[in-house]
Amino acid sequence: MTNKKALRFGVTGQDGAYLSKFLLKKKYDVFGVKRRSSSLNTQRIDDIYVDPHRKTKFKLIYGDLTDSLSVLKIINQVKPDEIYNLGAQSHVKVSFEVPEYTANVDALGTLRILDAIRSLKIKKNIKFYQAGTSEMFGATKPPQNEKSLFYPRSPYAVAKLYAHWITVNYRESYNIFACNGILFNHESPLRGETFVTKKIVSTLCRIKKQIDKKEILYLGNIYAKRDWGHAKDYVKAMWLMLQKKKADDYVIATGKQISVKKFIDLVCKNLDIKLIWKGKGLKETGYWNNKPIIRIDPKYFRPTEVDSLLGSSQKARKELNWKPSINLNELVKEMISFEINKYE
Repeated sequence: MTNKKALRFGVTGQDGAYLSKFLLKKKYDVFGVKRRSSSLNTQRIDDIYVDPHRKTKFKLIYGDLTDSLSVLKIINQVKPDEIYNLGAQSHVKVSFEVPEYTANVDALGTLRILDAIRSLKIKKNIKFYQAGTSEMFGATKPPQNEKSLFYPRSPYAVAKLYAHWITVNYRESYNIFACNGILFNHESPLRGETFVTKKIVSTLCRIKKQIDKKEILYLGNIYAKRDWGHAKDYVKAMWLMLQKKKADDYVIATGKQISVKKFIDLVCKNLDIKLIWKGKGLKETGYWNNKPIIRIDPKYFRPTEVDSLLGSSQKARKELNWKPSINLNELVKEMISFEINKYE
């Protein structure tokens, strides 16, 4: 019996790295698609990547979701059993600055994969996973589940909403096995440096270690509330969706919520930083040993804010037998340990 083949777009990202390692443990032959760039960005998968001249179950392929021919050729070449689309311009604030590019990758990129599956004769053998986002709910009142109305509040969320509905449309129109995973915020030590949890943890670790005694953490809306889980748990949910006999859509979340400010307090507690907040609004400041270490900067606010995201994953818990195994405090400790080890 030959191993299953899994093809992933967005292999070099946080989720792509964790999913690759998860699938390798499941004895898959894993193919990852990465964009060509002048600098290497494979640090998240360096521990599983080996010289392509050697026999390996993990292979990298150059490709791009903005290139229809590239997508079609890769799928036809690999003939995968499962495709996971994790490729995206995934930074919400950046999507306001590059909305057209975000739409091209996040929305039309999904369409290109689905249409390649439709047009190839091997379509009945391929199961497809589309990485959705809680940002699609936007201004919808929490808690949010599969039946909640969507109200996207950014070009990123709008593009992801197109990807969600085109996945549903191709599933119903062409009998393609296609699932949407509506994942709420999930973090890890591998999170990108510009995402708020990573930015908070890495900056506060540097402040604690006094790498730069003048360093200050600048943030935007610290009263935004989010449902945070661990990426390692969430990639397992992706895989579980594609093991079902019938394709469906699932919300993946912890069902617990805290504000960005409370997240900061939790990080400081674990770092033994006795943080004191003073002031209000844009003048609200976090002090440690009478020195300001956290300030509010208006440039980090979004044009349209998403104030509260809280997921209800009852459907996934019942039908997929999925539940998160790592709590928020354990996640924070792991992220801190990863950062501190850089300096020790």
